[in-house]
Amino acid sequence: MTTFLGMPATAPRGVGNLRGDEPFPKAALHELGNAQLRRNLGHATKTIRGKSGAVIGELPDWQELRDAGSALKAQVMANLPALLEELEEKVTAAGGVVHWAADANEANAIVIDLVRRTGSERVVKVKSMATQEIGLNEALEDAGITPVETDLAELIVQLGHDKPSHILVPAIHRNRTEIREIFLREMPGVDPALTDDPPALAAAARSYLRETFLSTKVAISGANFAIAETGTLAVVESEGNGRMCLTLPDTLITVMGIEKLVPTWQDLEVFLQLLPRASTGERMNPYTTMWTGVTPGDGPQDFHLVLIDNGRTAVLADEVGRQALHCIRCSACLNVCPVYERTGGHAYGSVYPGPIGAVLSPQLTGVEDNASLPFASSLCGACFDACPVKIDIPAILVHLRNRVRHHPAEKAAMKAAAFTMARPKLYARAQRAAKLARIAGRRGRGVPPPLNGWTATRDLPEMPEQTFRDWWASR
Repeated sequence: MTTFLGMPATAPRGVGNLRGDEPFPKAALHELGNAQLRRNLGHATKTIRGKSGAVIGELPDWQELRDAGSALKAQVMANLPALLEELEEKVTAAGGVVHWAADANEANAIVIDLVRRTGSERVVKVKSMATQEIGLNEALEDAGITPVETDLAELIVQLGHDKPSHILVPAIHRNRTEIREIFLREMPGVDPALTDDPPALAAAARSYLRETFLSTKVAISGANFAIAETGTLAVVESEGNGRMCLTLPDTLITVMGIEKLVPTWQDLEVFLQLLPRASTGERMNPYTTMWTGVTPGDGPQDFHLVLIDNGRTAVLADEVGRQALHCIRCSACLNVCPVYERTGGHAYGSVYPGPIGAVLSPQLTGVEDNASLPFASSLCGACFDACPVKIDIPAILVHLRNRVRHHPAEKAAMKAAAFTMARPKLYARAQRAAKLARIAGRRGRGVPPPLNGWTATRDLPEMPEQTFRDWWASR
């Protein structure tokens, strides 16, 4: 595929918050030294895994639902141009306006222009990975417009001048004592006697946001799903803040990645069963808000849908990598990943952390610009088992690793290994010589550079008394 709806199938110019200042190994090393972070993550991910496993276990047809979700996503990717045109037609017919953005820069410019037309200097926001991806908050602030996050976790991140570290629970790296300190320091009008009791923290946030909801005329949202056959948008959330943002303001601007489509209402049924169980461990999502264009006298009277590419057509052009576009942002893969649980989300340098971030972010930016992320995995396969739409993340990781320009020494080592293993007699001699590795001891004693960098944090395996070939020959 060379073009898609007139847009080039290449990495975008402005990519937003998809790469960090440091490669993953260096950033992860910093995070591993944060004991509080590891305790917070360990407790949170264990809790979510337990809840999710319990409600998934209630469904005898869970695997069939996963198969259906996977098939529907594959169908969408195969027919994406036609489905997007159908969506645009239906949204326009219902009184909405559709805008197309090739990258983060274009998307931010469109949104800023739309907000300025209203004369508003403040917007309320529904939790949205797409707006985080393109760096919309930063762009709005640079334009003199104040964005106010209304999701509790996103509000914690915003007030803490922080970055999200989890797709579903952006403030998962914070405990309640840290949240209390952030509220006391940053939240206007907060009670100085505020405790770290979760209901008290939630009440403080609710009081702070209430006036903002009622006085702000422009809202910005993402979208979990868009139904092509009717032009309907859907947002799922658990606090009710999204419902207020999507119904109270005069103007609603929705920013959505072009892959979030489902063809029909019946197809949506599958994902509304998969998503809450895989993400929050709930049988049904608490708040599911849907809207179609503009309804006179009810809800926002000015609706704009901004469809962003930002590298997605480049991902779509890769027959292996395009599976990453199937993601429904449930975060199940993060909650089971041993690497994520120890390093946290900030080490990935992207708003999409964890296993899905390791395969999605590099493709959106261009693999060479994010080359360390495909290696941020042990390839244990837990992410594939947990994914509700059966994205084969380990296979994509290996595929992307093969696209990275390897260090000359590494390439030479792999060529030498391939040469040796392709010649049985030479391989047998190498096996016998490998027994000498025992003299290196443990934790790299006696191993010269650059190998000592690898063994400094790993124990060399004990060599067996005899090789399989020797064992076989003796019998």
